[in-house]
Amino acid sequence: MPAIGPVLIVCTANICRSPMGAALLRHALAAEPEPLRSVQVISAGVSARSGEPMTNHSVVALRKVGIEDARHASKPLTQEMLNQASLVLCMTESHRAMIEATANPPPRHLYLFRELMDPADRTEIADPYGGPYSGYELSRDEMVEAIPSLLAFLKTQIGPPRRF
Repeated sequence: MPAIGPVLIVCTANICRSPMGAALLRHALAAEPEPLRSVQVISAGVSARSGEPMTNHSVVALRKVGIEDARHASKPLTQEMLNQASLVLCMTESHRAMIEATANPPPRHLYLFRELMDPADRTEIADPYGGPYSGYELSRDEMVEAIPSLLAFLKTQIGPPRRF
């Protein structure tokens, strides 16, 4: 059982970036030892409707890196999700500002997806929705670059693995 609550990944409609980010982080955590491997990763959108599938371009972008995540159904962000999350990752500053303005209390660990990287690499992840497939690949690749920094942060939250 992990020592921390879920990681919550947030974008606008929860059909492109946040489900891709969640799938990528789940994939990376699956290769880690316990308790990191058991950390739950969920996603939601600040303006999401319930039950929408991930966009086809997002599904294909994940499939190209060996990840299948066809079960996704969009969810609106709730205060309960924020309360339970140990780490909240947003795609843009506007997502963070919206959460900070509406959450009561705001999450303690609220970051941009790439914020824990080297300062020169801390960029927002642009919304590829409605654009060409290449924009989805760019978003995916920007998230992949951030995964090592996210794993390192989560390791500090959980602590070293226990030896028996």
